Order: sequence, then structure tokens, then C-alpha cells
Amino acid sequence: QVQLVESGGGSVQAGGSLRLSCAASRDTYITYSMGWFRQAPGKEREGVATIDSDGRTSYADSVKGRFTISQDNAKNTMYLQMNSLKPEDTAMYYCAADSRVFSEPFQALGVLASYWGQGTQVTVSS
Repeated sequence: QVQLVESGGGSVQAGGSLRLSCAASRDTYITYSMGWFRQAPGKEREGVATIDSDGRTSYADSVKGRFTISQDNAKNTMYLQMNSLKPEDTAMYYCAADSRVFSEPFQALGVLASYWGQGTQVTVSS
């Protein structure tokens, strides 16, 4: 069993930055996929960024060039650096993890992830 705990959310003005963290309660598996997803009120959950044990990353088109996903294996922690934030980035952000590597991480991880965090709220004001 793996517990994921997100932190780093908050309220910022448009153009500002935040860094989200997702700490895992145990060592990650040899192969794994991890990612950030978000859900705004009244909207479906969407993938933001994913990373796997091979270091491959993927991003939603809406965040490319603004967000960066990274990981620190020594700390069992994944990060999401969010720059140039926009009001449309406002959402609850969740981290997810699974011991498998997926060829289509946004689609597969969002549906099949074994572990989810409780979420951290990001609010961007104009």
C-alpha cells in the first residue's frame, strides 16, 4: 500500500507560480507511473502531467511550456512546478501513482492508477 500526500497548493494572482509536491509513503516500484490530475468545479478530471520510471514525461497542451513535472527518488517525492498561472488553472490538484508504465499515460493512469492523494487546492485570481 502506498499513501500519497500532496502539498503546496494555495492562492496566487495570475502570472504567479506555485510548486506542488506529492510525497509517497514508501519507496517507488522499479517500474512506475506517476502524474498530476486536476478537477475544477463542474468539470471532469483532466490529466496535467505524467512521469514514469524511464523518465518520460507528458503534458497537457494547456500547460506545456508553463508547468514542469519532476521527481526526487531519494525523497520519494514528485513535484509540479507551475509558472505563469492562469485563472483557468484553478482546480483541485491530485497526484496519482501506479506500478505500471503506460503507453498512453494520461488516459491509462487517470483510469487505472492504484493510488491517489487527497488533493491540494490551487486558486488563481485575475
